[in-house]
Amino acid sequence: MKILVINAGSSSLKYQLIDMANEHVIAKGNCERIGVDGLITHKAGDVSLQYEVPFPTHKEAFMEVVKALTSGEGKVIDDVKEITAVGHRILHGSEIYKVSTLVDEKVISTIEELSELGPLHNPPQAAAMRACRSVFGEDTPMVAVFDTSFHQTMPPKAYMYGLPYEYYEKYSIRKYGFHGTSHRYVSGHYLEMRGIPAEGTRIVVCHLGNGSSITAVKDGKCYDTTMGFTPLDGLLMGTRSGAVDPSVVTYIMNKEGKTPDEMSDLMNKKSGLLGVSGLSSDARDVVSAAKEGNARAQLTNDMLRYQIKKYIGSYAAAMGGLDAVLFTGGIGENSWELRDEVCAEMEFLGLKLDPNECDRNTGDDHKISAADSKVEVWVIPTNEELMIAKDTVEIISR
Repeated sequence: MKILVINAGSSSLKYQLIDMANEHVIAKGNCERIGVDGLITHKAGDVSLQYEVPFPTHKEAFMEVVKALTSGEGKVIDDVKEITAVGHRILHGSEIYKVSTLVDEKVISTIEELSELGPLHNPPQAAAMRACRSVFGEDTPMVAVFDTSFHQTMPPKAYMYGLPYEYYEKYSIRKYGFHGTSHRYVSGHYLEMRGIPAEGTRIVVCHLGNGSSITAVKDGKCYDTTMGFTPLDGLLMGTRSGAVDPSVVTYIMNKEGKTPDEMSDLMNKKSGLLGVSGLSSDARDVVSAAKEGNARAQLTNDMLRYQIKKYIGSYAAAMGGLDAVLFTGGIGENSWELRDEVCAEMEFLGLKLDPNECDRNTGDDHKISAADSKVEVWVIPTNEELMIAKDTVEIISR
């Protein structure tokens, strides 16, 4: 069984074709600059191709994906009919979609209706599903896998805000959380790998990248998470501010005469690592600058590490203990300096790193806690695409 996994943005369409018999990625790529001109990158085995091709809409991008998969140097299948189903990553399902869902026109329309909650992601993702159906035909089943689904197990005390209750009733304003597919994969993979039943476990997953979130996973289910009503809340990120006093928003708007949209742009695209350091949204650049003595870069690093440490401690308190901390994402998997500094002076929680292992970036599952540490610490590369593919197989097999 071959599953095509799609992650669509407003001007991009990332894809992976996965053979579920051995969970092997047969081919993967990215269609970029949709609506502008068009560029596709396609990789299959040792073959790597990149060429320009017009993508007026997502439909043309899907047509080129089919062409890349079925012809030329990057060919991996003879016919598109070999693709059993398509799994789509969808940002926001609100409280409507609590699990992955078989796609029909009603589902696509509802995803569009939720665009106010995910304005940058839901519209192009709905458009991509329609384009996919147009190219592959209605006989090819599609499944929507929502970033918000894993967090639907949060108790009300964790997801409600201290606003008048009517705004929850009228506008569904609450914490939703994101990166759910990654948090679900990493926490589930850890339990499976260790042969541990989910019941009774208390895990903190740190998904750290250009966008970052931390999730408390209790009994295998999300108990709390750092991102909120939107992906802006929580940790300092590449260009996102993370949590701030709400009064700061109105204060700056009044002082600078900014509109709501301009303020949103400032907090989402001009803040975070970029805004504090004044240098870059890339954590690697900030770390390098700090090593060279840049004070603002050092402050940026200190802020991020402090926040991660604080959330780990608060989630340990909320869950009544801590069994494991799992690092994933581009920064979580590759920055041993960050992991080392975050976990420093946490012996009071029973957490201690192995000095011989903590500075290794191996690219695979890797335990970095000391043998006598009461809390296990692991680096686990995330695999959201495989999680989406697994959900797709499960749903179409019912």
